[in-house]
Amino acid sequence: MNKPSNSTAPAVMVCGHGSRDTDAVAEFNEMVAQLRTRLPGRSVASGFLEFARPTIGEGFEQLASSGSRSIMALPAMLFAASHVKNDLPWEVNSFHAAHPDIAVTFGRDLSVEPKLLRAAAARIEQAEAISARKIARADTLLLAVGRGTNDPDANSNVAKVARMLWEGMGFGWADAAFSGVAAPLVDAALDRVVKLGFARIIVFPYFLFTGILVKRIYAWTDEAAARHPGIEFLKAPYLSHHPLVIETFLDRLAEAEQGSPAMNCQFCKYREQVVGYESEVGALQAGHHHHVRGIGTDADHGHDHDHGHDHGHGHHHHHK
Repeated sequence: MNKPSNSTAPAVMVCGHGSRDTDAVAEFNEMVAQLRTRLPGRSVASGFLEFARPTIGEGFEQLASSGSRSIMALPAMLFAASHVKNDLPWEVNSFHAAHPDIAVTFGRDLSVEPKLLRAAAARIEQAEAISARKIARADTLLLAVGRGTNDPDANSNVAKVARMLWEGMGFGWADAAFSGVAAPLVDAALDRVVKLGFARIIVFPYFLFTGILVKRIYAWTDEAAARHPGIEFLKAPYLSHHPLVIETFLDRLAEAEQGSPAMNCQFCKYREQVVGYESEVGALQAGHHHHVRGIGTDADHGHDHDHGHDHGHGHHHHHK
């Protein structure tokens, strides 16, 4: 956390997912560092839901100890699935219950946002630029890849990103896939789209940071390329801390301060009877990460492998 400030501006708490992958944690911390430089005079802390430290609770406590009496909590997550709708509110509410004298405002997910689409286009252009082959976008298929959740609303946003980039950039076709939980997984999606006859396939992970899942996506792409040498496969970089990503975080902060951080609840399975998820309306808003909170990264445990498992609360975690 940066040094405490005498500013009356609210402190900022950046809430990350967390990962065993040390590269992912380092990239998150770099993004937070960039936010600090854009918020001079403010106290800025961060924390993670899973594995890495500080935990979100520890981050909140750091701000409380520094004298903060108003905190803006920002989810460092692209879409509002279970983490944003359940786990993070539980963390915020738990902290506020222990510190009723501290005002905490919870911002919204980054969502489908024009600035992020421009950042995504820039990452895709990076992949095109390194290829020696001149292949028109009309002869290129874009595969946009999301993390995958058990929330159909969040998953549908990946399809929207794919469609927006397809039409905005002039690709011949686009499709959506996921790294886990939701179908189709990347390997299955690649097996399908190679049959469409495009000369180039660009695989773009719509992720903020690297981690086990992004590395898995790239490995699946390499395997498909080996099976189909007649097609050029390009691996586009993920969003990372692109300047427009930082700008979007600042926009979410401004929304929270202005009192307008409303998420789209039209298709929220916890509020509406979404087809196939009727039983989840009104489900308890609770945290589900007690058993992995702050237990460490691969650097702490001396190994580097996937720890995917079912947390027993309706969604599987293939850890980033």
